[in-house]
Amino acid sequence: MSELIKKIIMNYPYFAAFIIFVIGALTVLTRSNLFKKLIGINIMESAIFLMFVAAGNIRGGAVPILSGKNPHTLYINPLPSALMLTGIVVSVSVTAFALALILRLYRSYGTTDLRRIYEMGNEVSE
Repeated sequence: MSELIKKIIMNYPYFAAFIIFVIGALTVLTRSNLFKKLIGINIMESAIFLMFVAAGNIRGGAVPILSGKNPHTLYINPLPSALMLTGIVVSVSVTAFALALILRLYRSYGTTDLRRIYEMGNEVSE
């Protein structure tokens, strides 16, 4: 048991990302309000960003700026951080689009509750 705890402590960013992702997934699966579902999706995206940035980190690594002082220095990988900046931009744009859709649904149905919208949609189609 203590070996498992040591591994969790040693890899805490991955464990934290897993816990945050589970919280977001449970929010998406258990809530019927569309705003809460969108917040859950954003929480899951944050967990993915954390995991990728943690994967690029090297313990004891230096900032990836080359200098001629020590040619054998381990450098932190900057690629995951750069990719996550792109992911954040995409995430913000998808969130803005989803908010616009939710606002449109609210204006059409008068609610953001997914169950009520589904019931109203079934009433119209019958």
